[in-house]
Amino acid sequence: MTHNKGNICFILGGTRSGKSGFALRKSSEFSGKKAYIATAQALDDEMKERIDKHKRERSGDWTTFEEPANISGLIKYVHNKYDVVIIDCLTLWLSNLMLADSNIENESDRFISSISDVHCSLFIVSNEVGLGIVPDNAVARKFRDTAGYVNQRVAETADEVYLVTAGIPVKIK
Repeated sequence: MTHNKGNICFILGGTRSGKSGFALRKSSEFSGKKAYIATAQALDDEMKERIDKHKRERSGDWTTFEEPANISGLIKYVHNKYDVVIIDCLTLWLSNLMLADSNIENESDRFISSISDVHCSLFIVSNEVGLGIVPDNAVARKFRDTAGYVNQRVAETADEVYLVTAGIPVKIK
């Protein structure tokens, strides 16, 4: 494995837009050891089925790390050991942090710092939640605003940014 500065590809889209599938297809262009960082937690049957579906979509050459909160620490661990890393997804991570009453600003800073000097090809998946109606409650508005802020910071750091809509990826950076 080379230890040059890695490439960061940020993939945004709505729910069921095809962003995770695109991340898998795009990352398959790269060879080497592959790690998949999953932030989802199987807290109910629906989420368990979603997680199982994502697992079935990955080939056997992926090592999966399930980490709902400390993805910054995990990135520091994996970026020198794997050539390709997918993080799926940032909005579930933010939701997990909010539910745990974590300091989102500090965690976001740690995350941006952790991806700033990766030595792997890093694919980050996140939901674009700011295109719909304004939520009717303060918690949902805070989540939407926080996700938008974090997405902006990641997009600024990323080498490439794609927006996936109806299964069609559009390169925006």
